[in-house]
Amino acid sequence: MIVQLKISFAVITCCYQTGLPYFSKTSVAPYMELRHLRSFLAVAECLHFGRAAKTLHLSEPALSVQIRDLEEEIGTPLFKRDRRATALTAAGRVLIVEARQVLKVMELAVNRTRGAASGFVGTLRVGFISTAAGILVPPLVNAFRSRYPDVHLELRNVLTSDQVVQLNDKALDIGLLRVPINAPSNIWTIVLHREPFVLLLPSSHRLVKKKSICLKDLDNEDFIMYTRKLAPGFHDRIMAVLNSAGLSPRIVQDASEMYTLVSLVASGLGVAIAPLSATLHHFDGVVHRKLSEKLPPSEIALAVNRENISPTAKRFIDLSIKTFLKNNLSMALNEKASLNLQS
Repeated sequence: MIVQLKISFAVITCCYQTGLPYFSKTSVAPYMELRHLRSFLAVAECLHFGRAAKTLHLSEPALSVQIRDLEEEIGTPLFKRDRRATALTAAGRVLIVEARQVLKVMELAVNRTRGAASGFVGTLRVGFISTAAGILVPPLVNAFRSRYPDVHLELRNVLTSDQVVQLNDKALDIGLLRVPINAPSNIWTIVLHREPFVLLLPSSHRLVKKKSICLKDLDNEDFIMYTRKLAPGFHDRIMAVLNSAGLSPRIVQDASEMYTLVSLVASGLGVAIAPLSATLHHFDGVVHRKLSEKLPPSEIALAVNRENISPTAKRFIDLSIKTFLKNNLSMALNEKASLNLQS
């Protein structure tokens, strides 16, 4: 459709600038093939039917038929021909400019289409949680943009629960979120980053003087927790850790963002258990301490919808794995094989 419109526009321009009517005698808008324009340009550029025919690997009579068909389609001669020379008419001089533009646009369209099919061209919608913005996003985005400059990255700061919904609805191509998650079976994840949990304390808290703190030291403390609705797996993991130490935390405040959670601790409302990366949000009045127990790590994973993996998404997945899982590449490649992705 784009090519047809471009060709029609070229014909309109040719007719307008030479004072010719746009429609033919049959009142049908011109519809020509790209080969007609290529043949026209071959003749127009050397002004010799014989040499142009050789360039196009056509017989001279066949080339003449194509030019005649083009002239009939447009409704005006494009060449002045006699035994001694071939020259462009006024209409032909206009069409040569427009025809070059049409073929240039067509070449670009073909190249971009092939690029999209191989993952080098297109748009990729990437969702990420706030803590991933400080750990995963900068190196990934820099590396991906360097390798695939013709891919537009549409980056969105999206909560874990919303990422799952958007991935499932195919409104998002890639997710960088906290696991575990409650998700449909078509959502595939691979962990890219693991980090320890730490304890966040108001700087005036009685436990600040201790370098390492046991969970049992937190009995009777007020807790600030990440909202379960927004990341149920993450919330439940922290609750399980506390329950395993015999604690039933008194939750005085929920937070919907890690930034907010840290700020509430700074406000003196309570303590919180959070991933180490939460400390990237610098607030006066907050300190973090190690927990002496060996706890399961907090994990950030890449997530995709198995039913919505474009060639561009495959390249992003591949780059993510090679960037963050260098030390465990064989395991990562085995997991990736389940998506039928090529390295």
